[in-house]
Order: sequence, then structure tokens, then C-alpha cells
Amino acid sequence: GAIIGTGIFVLTGIAAATQAGPAVILSFIVAGIACAFAALAYAELASAVGGCGSAYGYSYVAFGEIVAWLIGWDLILEYGVACVAVAIGWSGYFNNLLKLAGLDLPDWATHAPGGPEGGIANIPAAIIVLLVTIILVIGIKESARATGIIVCLKLAVILFFIAVGAPAVSPDNWSPFMPNGFTGVTAAAATVFFAYIGFDAVTTTAEEARNPQRDLPIGIMTSLGICTILYVSVAAVLTGLVPYNHIDIHAPVAEALSLVGYKWGAAVVAIGAVAGITSVLVVMMLGQIRVFFAISRDGLLGPWLSVVHPRFGTPHHATILTGIAVAIMAALVPIGTAADMTNIGTFFAFTLVCIGLIVLRYTRPQLNRPFKTPLMPWIPLLGALSCLGLMWQLPSLTWHRFVWWTIAGIIIYGLYGMRHSKLAGHTPQTHS
Repeated sequence: GAIIGTGIFVLTGIAAATQAGPAVILSFIVAGIACAFAALAYAELASAVGGCGSAYGYSYVAFGEIVAWLIGWDLILEYGVACVAVAIGWSGYFNNLLKLAGLDLPDWATHAPGGPEGGIANIPAAIIVLLVTIILVIGIKESARATGIIVCLKLAVILFFIAVGAPAVSPDNWSPFMPNGFTGVTAAAATVFFAYIGFDAVTTTAEEARNPQRDLPIGIMTSLGICTILYVSVAAVLTGLVPYNHIDIHAPVAEALSLVGYKWGAAVVAIGAVAGITSVLVVMMLGQIRVFFAISRDGLLGPWLSVVHPRFGTPHHATILTGIAVAIMAALVPIGTAADMTNIGTFFAFTLVCIGLIVLRYTRPQLNRPFKTPLMPWIPLLGALSCLGLMWQLPSLTWHRFVWWTIAGIIIYGLYGMRHSKLAGHTPQTHS
């Protein structure tokens, strides 16, 4: 539910058109390999450590409170800004669907300010975030059922695109295959890595899984393998249908079918993308909320964030705060900026998870590990190095923003978290 969405429906086109060309196929493979290393580390830690909060919880066990706070603060950036990028991707396909129906929203109402479109705010992106917020306040069971149905729908749409588009592929469009060299491939890999990050949202719901020791490793690794095959297939068909420099960056998959004469196929894909990206937004916002909940429960953020609604049983304060903040940013931030900020946070989180796995093997050898990462310590080392390598490919402005975000986190920890945490002798008041 979390992985397949904006990454495959939107960022595939952006990376192909602006960075890698048809070699975006290789970018997905590079990103997938790097993610697989981290996924193996996640799988072991999820089954052995578990708990709510994903990499935050694992870092707490491996490194202690200070590093756990930094990674938790980083995860707030990762999930929060990922939700922004997903909402913007949803808006692009929603607008494409309206155009196919003969309706055309004005550019000022569908684009962030500062771009060539003359946008004022991306209103559809903000609206979908607020609607999902209401769903998540009502409860996880309701949102999980809806997500399950939508996952089946979007998988069907992706397979439909491959089946309909493949016969219309022109191999001439794959030449030049690597217009910007391998540098373009690695730069695009750093961008399309966004398409993989949903698997770690699985680990944030460890406390709600029936059998986390068995279910989490299976869920993580299987979803990663399936998605890699789908991404490479879609990238190959997309760049074969349309020359890479003519790909529409707002709704590339649907628009590609439209350009080769399949208007009805474009409508089917647009409907599936709108539904599919909605499910991603539900799960990514859920991940953000659970990170807030876990950090608050440990006393590093205000206890009101871990208050649970008496009727719905959900952390409604954290949900509403997340919804409002994401809606505002989705209306005002361009999708490329949001994706890059998400990725730099994700690379940092994955790096710490890989290092944390090695630390735990030596500091907690007696820990029960239903799933063990093979080829220790080489797999987690390769995971950390590959994530740092891709992280280095991101723009310098993204690095500057990340540094300022980290500094803000250190200040908040010094002024509040260090004095109010459980380790400082305070037990936050939570309601359940």
C-alpha cells in the first residue's frame, strides 16, 4: 500500500525526462539494490526488536536516546515530506483525469508558487491530505480495508499499462539510452529511491501485526522484490512509448498512452493512479503519526501527541497536526523539492539502521533473531555505503535544508526532550 504510488506514476517520468533518459531502468535497479541491503537490515531488526516507531525504535535499542532522537526527528522529515510529494503526485493525475473529462482547473490553483505555471497554491493536493486525515482519525481498521482494495486496483492498472503499452513501444525511443552518462543514472537513482521507501512504513506498525517475528520480514522483502520488477517494466514501456525529452512530468504514465492514441487507456491509468496514490498517502501519513506517537510516548515530544481518542482509539492529536502541516506544504512546495528532502532523510535513516544492526550483533548477541541478515557484516556495510553514495548525489540545497533541520532537532532535544524523557526520570502521561 505504501510503496507503489507517486514513485512509479510520477517520479519515473521526472527522472527519465530530466536526468537519466531511458537508462532510468538502470536507476531503478541501482536504487533497488541499495534498498535491498537496507531492507535485510530492517527485516532482522523488525523481527528482533520490533516496537512502534520504525528506525527510531531500532536506534533507541542500538545507540540510546540521543541518536534515537536524531533519527526520530529525521523520520518526521522523511514521512512528512514524503506525504507532501505523494499528495502533489495525486494532484497531477487528478488534474489529468479532469482534462480527459473535458474539465480544466486553472494553473494558479493546481501548482505551487514560484514555478513557470504561475501557481498560487496546489489546492487539490491540500484537499486530499485533509480528507485522508479524517479517515485516519476514524481508525486504522477502516483505512486498512480501503487500502487493501485500492492496492489490488492499482496493481491491475500497472499491469494494464504494461500490457497495452508494450505492443506500441518503439525501440528507437531508447536511443540514446544513457544521454547523460552514468552520472545521470546515479543522480536519477537518488531521485527514484523515493519509489522504494514505503517498505519501512511496514515496520512502524509492528505492534499492530499479528505475528511480527514472521510477518514483518516477509512483508518487507516480498514487497521490495515485486515492486522492483514492476518499476523496471513500467520504466521500459514508458520510455519506449515517448521520447524521454517529451515525457509529461505531471502525469507521465497516463499521458504516454494518450500520446500514442490510447485515450481510453489514459483514462483507466489516471483513475487507477488517483486511487493508488491515495492509498500511499494513507499509509505514509500513518507512518508519520506512529513516529510522533512513539517519540511522544518516550517523553521526547509533548505527551499530548500520544493521547488516544476515547472513541476511535487513534492518536488524534498527532493525526490532526500531521494533516494540517502536510496540507499546507502540499499546497506550496514543488514535488521535486519534496522528493529530494524525503530521500535525504531516508538515506540517513537507512544508514543508521544498517550500522545499528552491526552494533546490536556485538552488544546484544543473545537477542532472539527469528530472521538473520546473511553475510554479516558485509550486507549492512554495503547498505550504509550505498545509501551514503546515493545521498551524495542529491542537490547541495537539499543538503543545506537537511543540516538546518538537524540543527533544529538538536535544539529541541536540548530544550525539551533531554529534560522530559523517560531516561531523565519522567514518565509521560498517555491515555489508551
